[in-house]
Amino acid sequence: MPMITTKVTLPLPQEKRDALKAALGKAVSILGKPESYLMLGFEDNYDLYFAGNKLSKGAFVTVQLYGKENPDACSRMTAEICRIFADELGIPGDGIYVCYSGHANWGWNGNNF
Repeated sequence: MPMITTKVTLPLPQEKRDALKAALGKAVSILGKPESYLMLGFEDNYDLYFAGNKLSKGAFVTVQLYGKENPDACSRMTAEICRIFADELGIPGDGIYVCYSGHANWGWNGNNF
């Protein structure tokens, strides 16, 4: 039941989206969640500013979860997300923000869990 939304300053051709999808699909296990319930969304060519400056290479990643977030797992996931985005897109860790939120109510297929 996780949803990972990514906004990046760079263009994301389909092969990069596929690479991110595969890597994040594996990484989500850090949070104790299966890839079979993972939903991903990508926005590319997104304007991001940090400390008053426009980032040429930056990302804002939102990770939403059903249930409460585990701080240790989130910390490990942040490290993995930063590694993935550095490896796949060349975005340095200091240009990446990762935000987590847990939700008590999460619906799918006409029902809530």
